[in-house]
Amino acid sequence: MIQNQWYAILPSSKVKAGSITAVKRLNMELALFRSQDGVLGCVVDQCTHRGAALSAGKVSGDCLRCPFHALEFDKSGKCTFIPANGKASPQDNRRYNVRAYTVKEEDGIIFLWYGDEEKQTGKLPFFHGELDDFVYRETKDHWNTHYSRAIENQLDVVHVPIVHYNTIGRGNKTLINGPKVLFEDDALITSANNEVDRGQLPKKPEDCVIKTTYLKFRYPNLWMNHISDKIRVVIYFAPVDDESTILYIRFYNKITRLAFVNRIIASVGTLANLVIERQDKRVVITQKPKASALKSGEKLLMGDAPIIEYRKRREQLKTQ
Repeated sequence: MIQNQWYAILPSSKVKAGSITAVKRLNMELALFRSQDGVLGCVVDQCTHRGAALSAGKVSGDCLRCPFHALEFDKSGKCTFIPANGKASPQDNRRYNVRAYTVKEEDGIIFLWYGDEEKQTGKLPFFHGELDDFVYRETKDHWNTHYSRAIENQLDVVHVPIVHYNTIGRGNKTLINGPKVLFEDDALITSANNEVDRGQLPKKPEDCVIKTTYLKFRYPNLWMNHISDKIRVVIYFAPVDDESTILYIRFYNKITRLAFVNRIIASVGTLANLVIERQDKRVVITQKPKASALKSGEKLLMGDAPIIEYRKRREQLKTQ
């Protein structure tokens, strides 16, 4: 995992007011909880007292209450009350504090800061201003692979006419021009520039352009397919552990002026996304090793330029 990053980990809707949700993310067992007034917290899902899962407890005011001996913890992880010691106890409870993680929300997504708190940035790595007035529908799927492999698949223009020959890759455009890759506002941007192979040589990246249909990736785990001004697909790749990832896939659109019609379109688009995603999954989960790396021994092609640039930048971020 890349340290000191905001990771998109879960839909906001999965943590209801007054409830607790247990998830495994970034190799950690976590308990996310929300107070009745909507304040979100996230702590390690293990009580410091006797090791019980805090997610089996309940929300009490702004705190999480352990199911075993009712110790209470606020969203900072501070132990605020130990019933066995009594309300009047002058005891310092700091040694019972649990590890807490800062969480924020945007566009119905929960982001978790993974790293040093003093290095925390204020801006979340979302597609700010690019999805205004859109409606979306979301689905998910679990892949038995590292999140880096799942991300690279979505930056891979070479596989499109092969794996998706009967869906988005129709037309047998197997010759890969470029592709051109650039970074803009810390986002990786590229687009497919494929052609039918009639014996011509592929164009070099510098001779290609970024088309109106393009891909954009924001580190560490958000991707968008800018299909048109009115249609987008967004995926956030939630890392479960080193060999497991959950893809949350959203179909956005504003094709008509009627929100309810656009919601119907989004539902249909979501079903289409699943068909395409399952074509990818069948192949990607077979890749070895599970995680990708800049120095991996793989023999990459010119058409793999987006993957090479992704790996380079990822390696830079890991060493910062």
